[in-house]
Amino acid sequence: MSEKEPQVTFTDRRKISSDGEIRPGVAESEAEEQKRRQSETPQPVAVATEPAESSTTGSPATQARPGENVASEQPLPEGPTAKESAESHAAYQETTQQLDEMLRAKAPDSSHLGPVVFDHLVQSMYMTAMMSMGAGTQPGEKPRIDLMGARQTIDLLGVLAEKTKGNLTANEQRLLESALFELRMMFLEITNAIARNAAKSPQQQPSGRK
Repeated sequence: MSEKEPQVTFTDRRKISSDGEIRPGVAESEAEEQKRRQSETPQPVAVATEPAESSTTGSPATQARPGENVASEQPLPEGPTAKESAESHAAYQETTQQLDEMLRAKAPDSSHLGPVVFDHLVQSMYMTAMMSMGAGTQPGEKPRIDLMGARQTIDLLGVLAEKTKGNLTANEQRLLESALFELRMMFLEITNAIARNAAKSPQQQPSGRK
């Protein structure tokens, strides 16, 4: 038996005929095809133009940006009122007076220091800087020198001198200037000695045995 040859059907999809005319039904089919494509095309989603509210506290203008110092923008807390300062000062004075009376009762022969004055502050910082530069070292002991600690204390005395300018008595001014002069000169002496020791050439090492 002879097999039947497969039949192939060709569909003419040309929009224009061989005579140059538009084939009938082309316009209708194109309109239907365009409607079908529009229905299958996803519609664009509307995007909100206003910024969304942040979940964190504060508006976007007040929120920190990368590398921004938040602490500098925050207002400093309000200080105590004049009444609060006066009340705390009076309570402190009463407490310290009671403490002095208790100490005198237990040690009648001990000397009473009295109230703290500006001279005590300068002398305390002076001794702190001197101890940092090796003062008070016992004989035979190697002095322990803390140049950075001494420098900080000297600089603090310099700040004190600047901030109290014009508000000191002649004796207080003389005491502060003398303390600063002595400490600075001693600091220079120590740093110069360290620099000289560092600049010295190392001693020649003995040659090894051949």
